[in-house]
Amino acid sequence: MSNNSLFQSFSLGNLSLKNRIVMAPMTRNFSPNNNIPGDNVVDYYRRRAQGGVGLIITEGTCVDHIGACCYPGVPYFYGEERLAGWKKVVDAVHEAGGKIAPQLWHVGAMRKAGTPPEGDAPGYSPSGMNMPGKVNRHIMTQEDIDDVVQAFAQGAADAQRLGFDAVELHGAHGYLIDQFFWEGTNQREDGYGGSLQNRSRFAVEVIKATRAAVGPDFPIILRWSQWKQQDYTARLAESPEQLEAFLKPLSDAGVDIFHCSQRRFWEPEFSGSDLNLAGWVRKLTGKPAITVGSVGLNADFIPEPGQRTFREAEPASLEELLRRMEANQFDLVAVGRALIANPGWVDMVEAERLDELKAFRKEHLGELI
Repeated sequence: MSNNSLFQSFSLGNLSLKNRIVMAPMTRNFSPNNNIPGDNVVDYYRRRAQGGVGLIITEGTCVDHIGACCYPGVPYFYGEERLAGWKKVVDAVHEAGGKIAPQLWHVGAMRKAGTPPEGDAPGYSPSGMNMPGKVNRHIMTQEDIDDVVQAFAQGAADAQRLGFDAVELHGAHGYLIDQFFWEGTNQREDGYGGSLQNRSRFAVEVIKATRAAVGPDFPIILRWSQWKQQDYTARLAESPEQLEAFLKPLSDAGVDIFHCSQRRFWEPEFSGSDLNLAGWVRKLTGKPAITVGSVGLNADFIPEPGQRTFREAEPASLEELLRRMEANQFDLVAVGRALIANPGWVDMVEAERLDELKAFRKEHLGELI
């Protein structure tokens, strides 16, 4: 099957991409110097742009809130030196012919008090829960909610000012925005809890504030998922009707592109249809959708028992991906671990040099190759 569908251009408003391939956001923990992305991070993203990626979405980068981070070495998206580091990344990617968006991130209840450099700052959450039923985090007040909404908006405004081409809001995988979405961690009794529509209110406020900060023409991407790292079987929507009701307020608030996170992109989302999650989102909203989930590899990323790192995987056929692309099920394809192992993955696929692709190994996480 021809891979031409991957290498068609894509345009949305002011965003023009040379192909349909996106670098998926992946935490790399290589910014230990005051959470500033350094020259090694600049070179890491430059190499992916040189290797042909159409749009790079950065690793999660924390917004300006005391509880936004819970992992060491993660880059932040506020402060003069940190933003200057990101400006170098933007310039390097553009010089190499690529486009780039930062992923703005707040970890919410994933944070444990004592994590440096914020020390005793607690994890902020809708209902004080990182796991359903266990209240051991700070329950957000209205003031807390307003502060975090503003932090996302400011991050988006800074991204636009620095020359990024779009911005992605991290609303997936059991982090803060997703903790509001998920009934398991949102047991609030005010306007942010209860029905799924109410549980989406926080995200809607973040999206609207972001849109107001960047204006009508700067693309906003929302990454979301059914599954949570706290529970891989969790689901926000059990049917297309529930999914449509969930997506419409988010779409109306200003999302331009939905980044639909699955563990395995080839799995149908609902019985009775071949469509995966991105396929359903595109069908129901009419807006562009990014598919993701073990693209180009033969195993999903879930760690092996007793392990904490991404699962190792061998290169795999792209036939199923291309079949779905040619059926117009989604618009863009995000590639993760395969791009960690192969900075030139895109050019190699286009040239049909698939036999040269390297497997993803755990040691690849030890450096920014």
